[in-house]
Amino acid sequence: MKTYSPKPDHIERRWYVLDADEQVLGRVASEAAVILRGKHKPIYAPHMDVGDHVIVVNAAKVVLTGGKESKKIAWRHSGHPGGITGTLYEDLLATKPAFAVEKAVRGMLPKNRLGRAMIKKLHVVAGPEHHHQAQKPVGWTMGTRPAWEGLPERPAPAANGGRETKAKPSGDAETETSTAASTGTTTARKPSTRKATGSKTTASKTTAKTAARKTTAKKPATAKKTTTARKTTAAKKTSTKKSSTSSEKET
Repeated sequence: MKTYSPKPDHIERRWYVLDADEQVLGRVASEAAVILRGKHKPIYAPHMDVGDHVIVVNAAKVVLTGGKESKKIAWRHSGHPGGITGTLYEDLLATKPAFAVEKAVRGMLPKNRLGRAMIKKLHVVAGPEHHHQAQKPVGWTMGTRPAWEGLPERPAPAANGGRETKAKPSGDAETETSTAASTGTTTARKPSTRKATGSKTTASKTTAKTAARKTTAKKPATAKKTTTARKTTAAKKTSTKKSSTSSEKET
C-alpha cells in the first residue's frame, strides 16, 4: 500500500462564505483556519496548501466571552526600543473589526511561507456584503463539512499517446489495400535490388582493398632484394680490386 501525496492537479480551490454574526471570535477563527489549510478534505497534507478561499462577513458583529473585551489586549511592536503599543479588543472591534478577525486567524496558521500563502485566501468584510460574487461562493455553516466529490477529472489522453498519425496512402495504393482486404488475399512483396547491389559494391571494394594491400606488401620485399643484390655485387667488385692490387704489389 502506497502513501498518497497530493499533486497540484488534484487541488481544486473553492470559495465559501462564513457568517460571523453573533459568533465567538475564536470559533470563527478556528473554522476559517480549517478551510484555509484544507483539513476538511481527505487529501489534506501538512506540507502543502490544499485549502480553499474563505469570505468572512459581518466581522463587526463577532463577540468575545468571559468579559474579554475589556481584558484581552492586542499587542503591537514597532521594532524600536519602547515601541510597544497595546489596544483593548473592545476598541479594536469598534474601529478595526476585520483586523481583529485576521489577527485571530493568522495565529492559527503555520508561521512560515506556507502560512503566509494561506492567509492570502482569507477575505474579511465588516458588513454583510462582499465583492466576490463572480467566484460564486457557497455558504458555510459552522461545525459542518462539505461532501467530498472526489478528485477533479483530468483530460483524457490521446488514443495514440500524443504521437502524430502518418498520412494515409492516396490513389492506387488505397484501392489496392481495400481490394486486398475485401478479397482476403495478400500479395507478396518483391525483394528489393538495392541491398544486393549494395552488397556487390561492398564486396568489390573489399577485394580491391585486399589486392592493393598485397601489392603494397610485395614492393618492399623486391626493393630489399635489389638492395641486397647491389651490396653483394659491390662487395665482389671491391674484393676483386683488392686481390688485383695485392698481386701487382707482389710482382
